[in-house]
Amino acid sequence: MNIVMCSLLISFTSIAACAQPEKTSNNMNTSNAAISGAAISHPLGMKTDTATFANGCFWCTEAVFQQLKGVLKVSSGYTGGQVENPTYKEVCNGTTGHAECIQIVFDPSQISFDELLEVFWQTHDPTTLNRQGNDEGTQYRSGVFYHSEEQKEKAMKYKEALDKSGAFDRPIVTEITAFSKFFIAENYHQDYYNQNGSQPYCTYVIRPKLEKFQKVFKDKIKH
Repeated sequence: MNIVMCSLLISFTSIAACAQPEKTSNNMNTSNAAISGAAISHPLGMKTDTATFANGCFWCTEAVFQQLKGVLKVSSGYTGGQVENPTYKEVCNGTTGHAECIQIVFDPSQISFDELLEVFWQTHDPTTLNRQGNDEGTQYRSGVFYHSEEQKEKAMKYKEALDKSGAFDRPIVTEITAFSKFFIAENYHQDYYNQNGSQPYCTYVIRPKLEKFQKVFKDKIKH
């Protein structure tokens, strides 16, 4: 990990941790999840929050965020487009405007939005426009789709701080946009790595990424 980036991430997270996170709705069971600022209360009194990130192929990003302590659920899907209920084929054709994304339901008492942002920016290249590795197209763009003004402010400040730090050789092109709707992807995309670990894409693309992630964030991994 870049030493400059490591120092910046630690200091940013420490400062941001002083603020109490604003709770948001996590309506994960409907395709048209509308933006909301309401917290979800569970039977045991747990309150959860929601984060929506686009950072390349959702097979990879889902596998990364599933391993974090405090992350309760990760769903792969599409957001940021103009077509209702898009299919994977339509999104891949680049005609709907959607980005492949993950929607994360997390327990803010165990992991903060700031820590999720840290993992987000560390596990993909936010300087390549509409591309991650060999995956190219607007559906692979980098994006934070915020659920509250607090999430917006944190994402924008984090992005600005990273740019100024020189952590990356090129400017960050991550889109920071208000969340509107999340369309859950087809069933075969869900929990993809765990269900298809022997597939070549999982072996040669996802697994090395996970191994690198586990070394950098070993203190945040579920046991």
